[in-house]
Amino acid sequence: MTVTDTYGTSTYTAQQLADVLATRLPATFAERESDYFGVYFLATLPDTTRIKVQPNAVPGDDGEDDLLEDDYPDVSVLLIVTAPAQAQLLKTDLAAIDGLNQLRSST
Repeated sequence: MTVTDTYGTSTYTAQQLADVLATRLPATFAERESDYFGVYFLATLPDTTRIKVQPNAVPGDDGEDDLLEDDYPDVSVLLIVTAPAQAQLLKTDLAAIDGLNQLRSST
């Protein structure tokens, strides 16, 4: 079973948040780009936890940006953590980052 937690911030850009996370976690973020998500940053930890940092605004089909999380229009950057259920140790580390708030959890 996996658990997905979604966090949001307007304090950092996606690059800045990936840099902050890289200093606090045993993670190396790779910059990626997709037509759907735009530019985002992805790290995979040894326990298979995936950490994705991306803008909330993504390229839309009509040339205008769309929000991935339209319930949170004031959130500019999303952090999505997908982890095995037993690997929930990141929550404490993430809670210590100023300006980062948990939006929801699949647990």
